Amino acid sequence: MSWAKELEELRAREAMAEEMGGPDKVARQHGRGKMDARARLAALCDPGSFREIGKIAGNARYDENGDLAGVTPAPFLFGKATVNGRPIVATADDFTIRGGAADAGISRKMVQAEKMAHELKLPIVKMIDGTGGGGSVKTLEQIGATYIPAVPGWGDVVENLDTVPVVALALGPTAGLGAARIVASHYSIMVRGLSQLFAAGPAVVDGLGESYKGSADHVQAKEELGGVDIHTRNGVVDDEVASEAEAFARARHFLSFMPEHVGQHARRAQPSDPVDRREEALLSLVPRDDKQVYSMRRAMDLILDTGTVFEIGRNWGRAAITALARLDGYPVAVVASDPSYLGGSWEAKTSEKVERFVKLADQFRLPIVHLVDNPGFMIGREAEMAGTIRYGVQAMNAIYKASVPLASIVMRRAYGIAGSAMSNADKFQYRYCWPSGDWGSLPIAGGLEVAYKSELEAAEDPAALLAEIQERLSKVTSPFRSAERYNVEDIIDPRDTRPLLCEFAELAWRKLEAEQ
Repeated sequence: MSWAKELEELRAREAMAEEMGGPDKVARQHGRGKMDARARLAALCDPGSFREIGKIAGNARYDENGDLAGVTPAPFLFGKATVNGRPIVATADDFTIRGGAADAGISRKMVQAEKMAHELKLPIVKMIDGTGGGGSVKTLEQIGATYIPAVPGWGDVVENLDTVPVVALALGPTAGLGAARIVASHYSIMVRGLSQLFAAGPAVVDGLGESYKGSADHVQAKEELGGVDIHTRNGVVDDEVASEAEAFARARHFLSFMPEHVGQHARRAQPSDPVDRREEALLSLVPRDDKQVYSMRRAMDLILDTGTVFEIGRNWGRAAITALARLDGYPVAVVASDPSYLGGSWEAKTSEKVERFVKLADQFRLPIVHLVDNPGFMIGREAEMAGTIRYGVQAMNAIYKASVPLASIVMRRAYGIAGSAMSNADKFQYRYCWPSGDWGSLPIAGGLEVAYKSELEAAEDPAALLAEIQERLSKVTSPFRSAERYNVEDIIDPRDTRPLLCEFAELAWRKLEAEQ
C-alpha cells in the first residue's frame, strides 16, 4: 500500500501556497510595480537553489466533512539558498496576505529563520514589505483582548548581528516591526519610489495631530513621512537603488566581500589588476592650493583594484566615504575623507558613519585602509548642538578598539583630534604620507593672527609682517621636517600608493589567516 494519496494532498497544499494571497492580490502587487515574494526569492538566489521550509504552513479551512477546502499561506517565506554559490538563509514577506501582518500567519516561521541563520552560521537576507511580521488593529478584535507588546525571537535577531552577515531590503512601505527588522542589519537598502519606512504610518501619525492629509495622495504622504530622501540621508538605511533588481544585485555584491560567519575569513578573489600599477594621475591629484578640492573617489579608483569599489552610505555622513573594495584580490574596508563636502571635516553624522563601518570591518575581520585628508571636527554652534565631539570620540574609540590591521595614507590634511583618529597611535603605524601632507594640532593659517597678535599690533606694516611669518612657517611645516624627527614614517611618491597598499593587504591577510 503506497502513500500516493497523502502525497497528492501535499502537492495540493503546495499549490495553494504558491497562489499566495490569490490572483487578484498578486495582480494588485504587480500593478504597484512590485514583485511578489516568490519572484523576489528567485531573483535574489542562484537559479534553482532556493529550498523552502514550512511551505504549507498557514490557516487552513475545512468543509463540513473535515476535508481541506483551502489554505491562506503564512505571509512569510524562508528557506536555504545559495548566493554566488555560498549558502544563505533567504526570507521574504508576502504583502499579498494582509500586508504581511503576523496575525495572518505563523510567527514561528520568522523565529525559525533567525535561529537557522545563527545556529548553522549562515548569512541571512531579509526582504521586508509591510509590517514585516507585526500585528494589525484587527488582531485585537480577533483575540478579544489587548496585550503588552513583545517580539518573539528578537534575541535571535541580536545574536545574528553578532555572528553572521545580515542584509535587509526594504521593498515596500514598512512600519513597526518591519522597520525595526530593516534597521537590525549590517547592510540595508531602500528602493526609490517603492520603499518607505516609519515607526508608524501616516494614518497613525495623523491621529496624533501631525497631519499628512494635505498630501496629493497616500503614496506621497508615505514619501513625506519616511521616504528614501529621509532615511538614506539620516543614516537609518545605508543605500538607495532605483529598482528591485538593483537591490538584489547590491545584496549579492555586499555578501561577496563577507565571510559566511564570524570566525571564518572572507574570500580572496582572483587577482585581475597588476599590483605594480602606478597611476600618473595621482602625482597631480592633490592641488597645491589648499582651498581647492579634488575627487577622493577618483583616487580610490586609481589605487584600489579596478572596478571593485563598493561604496556604502553615500548619501549620509558625507565627509567620509566608506566602501568595501579589493587590493590584489584581497577584500579590504576603506575609509576615505571627502574634501568636496565640508572640506572633509567630520560632523556628527560622519563620525557616526565611520564608527559603524569600522566596527563592521573589525567584526568580520577585514583590514582597514584609511585615506586621510581631515582638517578636523566640524566647528561652530550647529556642530556643538549636534554633539559632534561625542560622536567624533566614539569614532576614534572604534578605531582604537579595532584589532584588524590598518594602513593609513595621509594625502593632505590631518589636524586635531579628528586627524589623530586616522589610526591607533599605540600600535605600529603602518602609514605613508604624500608630499602634499599638511598636519598639526590646528591649521596654522587659522591661528597666526592669534599667536602673533602683539607683534602684528605693534608692526608698522602688519600685512607685510604676517606675510613674512607665513613664509617662515611654510618651511617649518614641510612634511620633510616631520620625517626628520620620525614624526611620520615614510613620505612616498603618490604613484607608489597602490603597490605599497597591495603589500599591506598581503601582510594583513597573512596575519588574519593565522588567527585561531
